[in-house]
Amino acid sequence: MSGGPDSLALLLLFHEVAPRNFAVATVDHGLRPEAAQEAAFVAAICTERGIPHHTLTLALTKGSAVQERARAARYAALAQWCIEQGLGALVTAHHADDQAETMVMRLNRKVGLRGLAGMRPRAVVPGAPALPLLRPLLNWRRTDLATLVKEAGLQAAQDPSNSDTTYERVRIRAALTSSDAFDASAFAATAHHLAEADEALEWAVSQLWQDVDLHEEGFTWNPASDLPPVLALRVLERILAGFGSAAPRGPSLLRWLAALRSGGVATLAGVKGDARRAPWRFTRAPERRTKS
Repeated sequence: MSGGPDSLALLLLFHEVAPRNFAVATVDHGLRPEAAQEAAFVAAICTERGIPHHTLTLALTKGSAVQERARAARYAALAQWCIEQGLGALVTAHHADDQAETMVMRLNRKVGLRGLAGMRPRAVVPGAPALPLLRPLLNWRRTDLATLVKEAGLQAAQDPSNSDTTYERVRIRAALTSSDAFDASAFAATAHHLAEADEALEWAVSQLWQDVDLHEEGFTWNPASDLPPVLALRVLERILAGFGSAAPRGPSLLRWLAALRSGGVATLAGVKGDARRAPWRFTRAPERRTKS
């Protein structure tokens, strides 16, 4: 809870529907001296309403990829706090405008369907897969949330990083809001449709997974020759996960699939795939010997 208009609106809405069933945390990343005052501001609002509040203080340093580092540290701290407090989920104030910005940023990175589906209303906290992450405001506009806060008589804090064009998200936001054709609600609806399509693919992959056999050394799989690549890639991701390996970025996975479909032998993320004969066989790749 940063004290900005989005998070304050979430606080007010939650207090309206569940006044005694939640707690608030403000993360001070240690990057701005004003952050301590903003945390105290949120604490005062919570005290007036009888809401438990905690300030989580970090010690990040400025430098490269600071927003990415701050995001990772923030989620780690919030996840630990939720677990310590015995809370059932982490709730964030991401809204429709955030969703639109995220989708455009991912379009620029040429991501696939899973990425273009944007943020989901329900996910898991990064690094804490047992803790649900809820985003109940994904259909709300930024302006509507700001109006709600203003009507409550509150003056929201303004983070100067939100206007710093050295950050990609800020540049995307400026480009979107400068166009009269921009409709964040349409982006949110499209993200919902894409998420449904992604869920349909996952359902199909679950059916295909029944044809993957587990053996002592790994897995075997005999895919149909006309299996669409998007489904084959997702099965391969599950096979990698079965070895405890995270799936690399798309191009590497595509090259692995191409090598296997050509009847070759190829290794990815420590997993060896052998497609010289059916069924394809997946085993842990032997460790490379280092020269003494």
